[in-house]
Amino acid sequence: MYDERFSGLRRRGFLAATGGVAAATLVGCGGSDTGESPTADGTPKRGGRLRAAFAGGGASETLDPHLANLFADVARAKALYDKLADYGADLSAQPRLAAKWEPNKTLDRWQVTLREATFHDGSPVTAGDVLHSYRRIADPDQAFRAKASLDPIDLDASRATGQRSIEFVLKRPTAEFPNVLAAFGAYIIPEGAKDFDRKPIGSGPFRLVSFAPGRSAVFRRNDDYWEGAPHLDELELLVANEESARVNALLGGQIEYAHELGPTTARAHEGKGQIEIVRLRGSAMQAFCMKTDRAPFDDRRVREAFFLIADRQELVDGALSGAGVVGNDLFGKGYEYYADSLPQRAQDLDRARSLLKQAGAEKLRVTLDTSAVAAGFTEAAGIFRDQAAKAGVTIDVRTGSKDSYWSDVLDNGTLCCYRSGAMPIEAHISQRLLTDSTTNATKWRHKDFDALYQQAQSTRDKASRTAVYERMQRRLYAEGGFLIWGFADWIIGTGRNVKGVETKAPANTLDWARFDKVWLA
Repeated sequence: MYDERFSGLRRRGFLAATGGVAAATLVGCGGSDTGESPTADGTPKRGGRLRAAFAGGGASETLDPHLANLFADVARAKALYDKLADYGADLSAQPRLAAKWEPNKTLDRWQVTLREATFHDGSPVTAGDVLHSYRRIADPDQAFRAKASLDPIDLDASRATGQRSIEFVLKRPTAEFPNVLAAFGAYIIPEGAKDFDRKPIGSGPFRLVSFAPGRSAVFRRNDDYWEGAPHLDELELLVANEESARVNALLGGQIEYAHELGPTTARAHEGKGQIEIVRLRGSAMQAFCMKTDRAPFDDRRVREAFFLIADRQELVDGALSGAGVVGNDLFGKGYEYYADSLPQRAQDLDRARSLLKQAGAEKLRVTLDTSAVAAGFTEAAGIFRDQAAKAGVTIDVRTGSKDSYWSDVLDNGTLCCYRSGAMPIEAHISQRLLTDSTTNATKWRHKDFDALYQQAQSTRDKASRTAVYERMQRRLYAEGGFLIWGFADWIIGTGRNVKGVETKAPANTLDWARFDKVWLA
């Protein structure tokens, strides 16, 4: 099922197997606003094949949805499968295969009712399939992406209470349990499913036609999809690891959708009429990470001084080429529970110098770890070095290996460049800011902060829970270890005939890569 027009591109390295960017470290929708002006093209048109290019993972790629890690993997998984819930544009959980969920009063048992949906072979999606899927993901001998997210569930005690109803028994009270259902990689497969790469059976909007790992996957419309059949007849997801190859294929009409473009490319083509540039705002948090358990950042006055050294707009303009918005030292701008009442922090070099003097750190010298592992990292390091010099701080920039950067900076060094993709604020806290969090890069360890998280998790009333999260964020804003200076756009290019691409959905959320909602005008 290959288009011969791609053979030359393959020979020139269009499909070079150079890996990709892990969806986990990046960034992220239930809505119908496509961003299009009302025109004759505003009415969806049925038919045609859309060809979309992503960075991929080479010959080791698989269609096993529980192993989905790269953006290309997730796009293929979304075509074939569904989850019980998924993240909306504000990172709140939205129902998918689950029609509804309801907790008991103590938040440690949740009743989930499935909607009426069928797999591609015509069999119904049942409670047994859900429990089978979750138990497979939780297998201690496997390394499936969603395993940690499903940890709150006691899968031995959880049970089907009917064909389409499940009682989930939890290990601890969890107000944010719907986030578990929406976890990355928590796709529902039929009980007994095995041959994922040749005959995958999901409940998703497309059925598989063919799959060549590292090259192409072709899908055909599922006319029986529970949310309505896709507009497209067929979808082809191609692998092109180099951004230049994706752009050139889009400009040449060999594809209609190019994922993950850089801000320089976007600026060169935006508004020129040849292709459309789609900016998914606020998808990737950009930050400097200060280790709070070691000098000099074990002194909160030094951390506050660094907050005040940063000229955030200069960092966004210089490191992101303007493709983003300034941050305020808190994760999740625009997401559910975000503390937007806190004043926007601005550069104040005089106050920074005063704080450093109080801390006995007037002639501070510190090493900033960076790497070309992510766009803008080396640029941000250079800009911040120059900003710090104005406050009397000497920053030595150290450039590390792309291959080992994330593991290197997790425990080593004192200051590093950092980024994160879209996830709920609750997940950011649980994964990175609790005493026993496995990816606690700032070494933020405070038992009273842990207790507030547990309080939020066991608070049933949403307004009361929001107040607890705000209290936690005020603490981080005052003395945390994340200097969050910006939120980067995620950039996609499409052909001018491509309609229905959601513009409000951060990467990795429900309406990102929703090819069942796209049509060719």
